[in-house]
Amino acid sequence: MANKGPSYGMSRDVQSKIEKKYDDELEDRLVEWIVAQCGSSVGRPDRGRLGFQVWLKNGIVLSQLVNSLYPDPKPVKIPDSPPTMVFKQMEQIAQFLKAAEDYGVVKTDMFQTVDLFEAKDMAAVQRTLVALGSLAVTKNDGHYHGDPNWFMKKAQEHKREFSESQLKEGKNIIGLQMGTNKGASQAGMSYGRPRQIIS
Repeated sequence: MANKGPSYGMSRDVQSKIEKKYDDELEDRLVEWIVAQCGSSVGRPDRGRLGFQVWLKNGIVLSQLVNSLYPDPKPVKIPDSPPTMVFKQMEQIAQFLKAAEDYGVVKTDMFQTVDLFEAKDMAAVQRTLVALGSLAVTKNDGHYHGDPNWFMKKAQEHKREFSESQLKEGKNIIGLQMGTNKGASQAGMSYGRPRQIIS
């Protein structure tokens, strides 16, 4: 991969807007969660967007994170030594993304591999990690470690069961959506001055 030079004009404006979406406070919370989830062996990144990107770039920390949320067998194979070749690092990130999607993270919350690897959109990386954390808190299956208040619980389905007699009873009621004139009256309504007809 060639190094990319500075961007100009509209490309620069777009990249500037993307970089402004990155949240430093959210970074601190995500680092705390990843360390609590994976253990202190993952280390800690340098503060800031670039430090966060370098910490996650080879995909090993992300793979350990998603593996910690699954029971055995683990979905992502982690190599004995961190990969040094670019395509191996990107492959490791892709495995994390596949495992996160299988865990339940929706496609719209997923970042693209280049968003992390080339630091194109680190806010998207944060969004994916928040979605993963929210799912882990919501599932509450004993694999989540850390403060449950770090992430919002996702809404869960509340399925209702009705008996056949309850369903038949509902057919006897005319809902307001079906039309009613109860309470409808035009008494006292004024439509302004009457039209003057001069002959």
